[in-house]
Amino acid sequence: MSPVAPTLAGSARALLARDLHLLWRRRGDAAQPALFALLVVVLFALALGNEAATLARVAPGVLWVAVVLSGLLALDTLFRGDAEDGSLEQWMLAPVPLAWLVLVRTVSHWATTALPLLLVTPLLATLLGLPPAQLPVLLAGLALGTPLLSLLGAVVAALTIGMRRSGILLALLALPLYVPVLVFGAGSVAIAAQGHDPSGGLLLLAGGLVAALVLAPVTAAAAIRIALD
Repeated sequence: MSPVAPTLAGSARALLARDLHLLWRRRGDAAQPALFALLVVVLFALALGNEAATLARVAPGVLWVAVVLSGLLALDTLFRGDAEDGSLEQWMLAPVPLAWLVLVRTVSHWATTALPLLLVTPLLATLLGLPPAQLPVLLAGLALGTPLLSLLGAVVAALTIGMRRSGILLALLALPLYVPVLVFGAGSVAIAAQGHDPSGGLLLLAGGLVAALVLAPVTAAAAIRIALD
């Protein structure tokens, strides 16, 4: 009886189970992005003083900057471990598309690095005195923007797989791609604070996310093939 070829769903479950197992073994690292974001928020609050109006005005930008910097901190781990232990070569030999495995890994990476940030965002927003009426817009922007940041980061991480000590280069390549997401995300909250409709910026983030879901895994997979050939 011939073995059954793995399906897309089966390969996704296997990769997610492996990622969760590895994350449990180094579960201390999983909290680093959230702790780093908390540190950024506290430093901004200390630097700006105790003026509640000032903190509330800059809160959306501070929170978005904290999310972007936390994403850059964790970006180098997206494919680095798989490249070092030879897993990426096995991905290329797998009977499922490489772009699918890249997408599954990116989703796993987002769930273990950015999703905890989303969960603690209400607490961080409270620390900065963000008005409760602006919190839903902030959370909606982060829910659309953080997966987009992860997908864009996957392309950059794939481009630098073959380089040693690529942390600084990774950040320099990723930041220009992250800036529009930061502008639209923080800007939508600022527009809502002025009493206007923030849906324009959120729709742009949603459109960027849809485009990235289609293009980023294919581009990252091509970069991985080039780096490993």
